[in-house]
Amino acid sequence: MVQYETKIKAEKGKQEIFVSRIFNAPRGLVFRAHIEPELQVKWRGPKKFTMDIDKFEPRSGGSYRIIHHDEEGNEFAFHGVYHEVTLPVRIVDTFEFEGLNEPGHVILETLTFEELNDGTTKITSHMLFQSFTDRDEMLESGMESGVNESYERLDDLLENLID
Repeated sequence: MVQYETKIKAEKGKQEIFVSRIFNAPRGLVFRAHIEPELQVKWRGPKKFTMDIDKFEPRSGGSYRIIHHDEEGNEFAFHGVYHEVTLPVRIVDTFEFEGLNEPGHVILETLTFEELNDGTTKITSHMLFQSFTDRDEMLESGMESGVNESYERLDDLLENLID
């Protein structure tokens, strides 16, 4: 099965990042992988991390809190609010890493799911940051490798769900 490249676009002087990727699966299945907790834990995060879900309410007005664990036992927690969940086309949420020295560095993300004519699905994530510094720190944090590894894991999961 073809694996597509993840594209990350961050223009200088803008407080946003765009991430897009095509998956070899129908839109409904790709969307399910984003809103079903038992599927989320199988793909979200770097390959060497595991994930626990503290709270997960993928509905308009819901919230979430997830914790990633690395091999050394370190924990990295994130939380946010779902502003909109429109099956199977869009999720609008916030994202905040709890490990920063000062809270309040919230990212607004709009995730769209586009069904393509060949049965594949294109995901586009538009992340809007509160400052240029926040955006640049996200890029420098290893975000690119984390996104790529997550999407490779999602590819594998989708392939297994289709078979």
